[in-house]
Amino acid sequence: MSEQYTYAVARIRALEVSLFSDSTIDQLIACQSYDQALQFLEEKGWGDTESSGDAEKILTREEEKTWEVVKDLSIGMEHFDVLSYPKLFHNLKAAVKEVCTGDKNRHIYYEDVRIPGEEMRKIVEDRDFGKLPDSMRIAGEEAYETLLHTGDGQLCDVIIDRAALDAIYQAGKASPDKIIQDYAESTVAVADIKIAVRSQKTAKSTEFMKRAMVECDSLSVSQLSKAALSGMDAICEYLRGTAYAEGAEALAESPSAFERWCDNRIIQTISLEKYHAFTIGPVIAYVIARQNEIKTVRIILSGKQNELPDDSIRERVRKMYV
Repeated sequence: MSEQYTYAVARIRALEVSLFSDSTIDQLIACQSYDQALQFLEEKGWGDTESSGDAEKILTREEEKTWEVVKDLSIGMEHFDVLSYPKLFHNLKAAVKEVCTGDKNRHIYYEDVRIPGEEMRKIVEDRDFGKLPDSMRIAGEEAYETLLHTGDGQLCDVIIDRAALDAIYQAGKASPDKIIQDYAESTVAVADIKIAVRSQKTAKSTEFMKRAMVECDSLSVSQLSKAALSGMDAICEYLRGTAYAEGAEALAESPSAFERWCDNRIIQTISLEKYHAFTIGPVIAYVIARQNEIKTVRIILSGKQNELPDDSIRERVRKMYV
């Protein structure tokens, strides 16, 4: 297996050269208009002939290219399941809301996951939750019953979002790969911090936070919830005593700085994989780096489309992997 990883990592190392660096992102921000930014991306090889001039198609095509590369490496796709959980659980959430509300126009599905949109909608419509993976089954039924009988869309979101975090964390605990373990730990911890921050701003109760958060090794949900009840300064004070002290500084700086730190923390978690050559780590890191790259480009294009100043866009961009 190590020989297979050696080939895969060699291929990934060659592809990493084409990943956007921080300086490339600066060049994209410096484009004078939205159309010029699209042209810049196409000159860098983004998209294809069918996506020309259409930002959403370009970004979708880049996501597809990433997974095409992974499949070509002949590594079992089960290693990458944890990276697809956010999209998979999003499909569950969208299906529950569509079926319970009857609104078929507002809900967007992802098709590049184990259960694509139409299949997920039919499972929920038939209330055939037994067809869902174990990690989704209980949450799907609970969210459905909750939304159907209470109309509380936020509670529906909380139930499914927490199940997604649980699935990610359990995948990390079960994985023999350190990068998956570290990715899961950071993902859940950062999500818990986000929940605490939003809950503080909207005056949510301890019960709400504990229902939304997932326990992890690097944070205490009870202490974080208690801090959120006391105010933003208390959240910062608690974080300064954890591995997420930089998050406290970002939170004190501005909301956009905090959101940027949340994503940068994941890139920081995977950065050491640049120096490994005999494990699956660099391949997984490449996929995460590409997801981060595409998300950053989306933020920049949105800023250009809305004619935001370059400094305002720059404040929102994420750190690149290379």
